Amino acid sequence: MAVAASELAAELGLRLVGQDVVLRRVAPLGAADASSLSYLADRRYRSALAATGAAAVIVLPEDAPRLPCTGLLSDNPELAFAAAAARLHPRPPRAPGIDPSAVVHADAHIHPSVSVGPLCVIEAGANVAAGVEIGPHSVVGSGASIGRDSRLVARVVLAAGSIIGERVLLHPGAVIGRDGFGFAKDGERWVRIPQVGRVRIGNDVEIGANTTVDRGAIEDTVIADGVKIDNLVQIGHNVVVGEHTAMAACSGIAGSTHIGRRCTFAGAVGVAGHLEIGDDVHFTGMAMVTRSQTDPGVYSSGIPAMPNAEWRRAIVRLRRLHGLAERVQRLERALGDAADDAESTECG
Repeated sequence: MAVAASELAAELGLRLVGQDVVLRRVAPLGAADASSLSYLADRRYRSALAATGAAAVIVLPEDAPRLPCTGLLSDNPELAFAAAAARLHPRPPRAPGIDPSAVVHADAHIHPSVSVGPLCVIEAGANVAAGVEIGPHSVVGSGASIGRDSRLVARVVLAAGSIIGERVLLHPGAVIGRDGFGFAKDGERWVRIPQVGRVRIGNDVEIGANTTVDRGAIEDTVIADGVKIDNLVQIGHNVVVGEHTAMAACSGIAGSTHIGRRCTFAGAVGVAGHLEIGDDVHFTGMAMVTRSQTDPGVYSSGIPAMPNAEWRRAIVRLRRLHGLAERVQRLERALGDAADDAESTECG
């Protein structure tokens, strides 16, 4: 799609600097050409700005003197670029209708504007609101509901009773509402505990490819408005995730943990069950969370990778820590006893 830089600036509330050029696509600074829009948000890449062949670049006002081309000035170039990219690369809408290969139960309620792709299954009592897109091979279980303008990209499974809000985006392979991991011990064998809760997902939520959200055991699993979850994330039963929290790939949240608002989880964070995580809590990559963290702040754990020889030496020292601690305790006791003897002698 072709858009004039002046038109884009007016739509996004940006200030235009330089000539009014025609923009047709977005591209990184190093690969941009005379029809491309790029952006600079990190000063470490200022050298790439000087050499770019882009038609226009979104930059901070302080970087305007460095521009070799047309500029669009923004206090948040990355956010402005996101909006510009959506404008230049709009997703083609799907035509309403149900593909002939889809299986739709007669008792399902589907708005006429809904698009249902090939080989989908929609079970009895499902409720699909206006503007929803259900991509190929997706399953909408009995009694599940999907809010307006949500999108199931492909191979998405909504188990029975799952509730999806408006403008939700579920990427390929996402599974919402499968039974949680709940078992009781009977001697040596495990007995399944029926999982009778649901999954409730709020508005403007995005869930990545092959991510799973388990249904609640008794109460519901809840993903609140604005939450963003990456690929390959596991959300256990009865977990509650607060508004606008974001989780990166390969993180796992064990059952019945409650997470506050505006939290961030970097890649491969593991969270034990039955914990309380407060608002504005941030975990760095591969953090292992075994205690509740209710105070805002940044939390880390794990050991960064190091050369193997250094790691082996560190492990040897680690194994000796217990013995070293016992020796220190014995020395402290001996020093304390000696001090007590000396004090007794002086008093006598």
